[in-house]
Amino acid sequence: MQPLERIGRYRLERRLGGGAFGVVWLAHDDVLEAPVAVKVLSENWADRLDIRERFLSEARLLRRAGSSRVVQVYDIGELPDGRPYFVMEYADSGTLADRITTGPLPVAEALRLTALTARAAAALHEAGIVHRDIKPSNVLLRTGPDGCTRLLLADLGLAKSLAQASGLTTAAGSAGYAPPEQTEPGSGIDARADVYSLGALGYHLLTGTVPAPPGKVQRPDRLRPDLPPEVQRALMRAMEPDRDRRWPTAEAFADELDRLAGASSAPAPRRPRRRRGGAVLALAAVAVAGAAGAATTLLLRHPAAADVTVQDSTGRLHAAVPAAWGRQLRDAGWNPEELGLPAGREPALAVADDLSRWQDLSTSVNGAFIGLSEHGDLSAKVRALDHTGCHYQSSRDYRGTVWQGRIRTWDDCDGGKGSVTEAALAPADGADGPQVYVQLRQDGGGDRTERILDSVRVTG
Repeated sequence: MQPLERIGRYRLERRLGGGAFGVVWLAHDDVLEAPVAVKVLSENWADRLDIRERFLSEARLLRRAGSSRVVQVYDIGELPDGRPYFVMEYADSGTLADRITTGPLPVAEALRLTALTARAAAALHEAGIVHRDIKPSNVLLRTGPDGCTRLLLADLGLAKSLAQASGLTTAAGSAGYAPPEQTEPGSGIDARADVYSLGALGYHLLTGTVPAPPGKVQRPDRLRPDLPPEVQRALMRAMEPDRDRRWPTAEAFADELDRLAGASSAPAPRRPRRRRGGAVLALAAVAVAGAAGAATTLLLRHPAAADVTVQDSTGRLHAAVPAAWGRQLRDAGWNPEELGLPAGREPALAVADDLSRWQDLSTSVNGAFIGLSEHGDLSAKVRALDHTGCHYQSSRDYRGTVWQGRIRTWDDCDGGKGSVTEAALAPADGADGPQVYVQLRQDGGGDRTERILDSVRVTG
């Protein structure tokens, strides 16, 4: 048989991978001018009606899920030789399996990614579907038009309706991720089977090791001694052989993981601080109280100006922010020790429409804190930051003409509508030089993150 070059309007570009029953291709939709993934039933199964129905069932279940956390199906059809195919959104940023090829992830990152996967599983459960094969290679990452990375649960080849799952008699799942009820025919399963797999996924992300069979799982702190006891307890509860002792739902497990992620990454406060609503905006004190003793300057600007240029008191640090943000400025510097970097006094500025609101996440404020750091690994410190009381939204790479780095964003902070963004910038050419920490608060009017990062300059 001649190699496939086109399926309907979809022009095949390269093979992405294959499973037990199908092959997935990267293709281009020539009508919508967009990349897509096309899954085709393998030739050797073309005459098996039961396999054909199982293949089509995956497409139906993906469509039925109807969640932005699950891979979307756009189209379904049949090749001239009778083999079915379906067209899905293309995840261009790989899988969680790709993320752990070099070893375990930072604790907070692993917990957040597992929590996002758990919420995707919860969306399936709400639609009456149990996945039965959650593992890192089935969790995809997709970069959207806005540059944000979304996590998507994929491959429902083993998935079943929860109404049918109680009577399942065939063993299924992947070694290390499957709960005992999936490997013991006749046990029947429910949504707690996926909770076990989610615990195994988190275990793998945190230790770099696939867990042993149910009941023989080695405590994760034996593989990662720095693992907090609460994290270990949460994972081991998810992987309880007795499903009645597991987390009752994927949503409950996700809530605990998000809480632990905040506790694992939040820097220890130098002194107690109370904030309205109980939410803690990490480093808000850097932007406001960090310039202790400095007066707030009211900026004057031309009413027609799109941006206002600001600089710190030393004249080394410059940036441009939307004119509507440029009402107040504090420019007296900061101490990078707040981030766990070597102590010192470095250039920094905070500019906002109302700096007095910066620490209160329930209020609307638009502004930026920008601080210089000459020593230490700023990028690692920013990757470890978290905002208790906020929902971790996404992260994405940034590369401008002057700077490069990683952008991380939170929203839904303490019931507020705005967002919090963190970035650690290093010279785009890879040369040694000063690093820049940026924290933004934005509420409406579109995302100005890259526009502001592009404007940052350090002189002298």
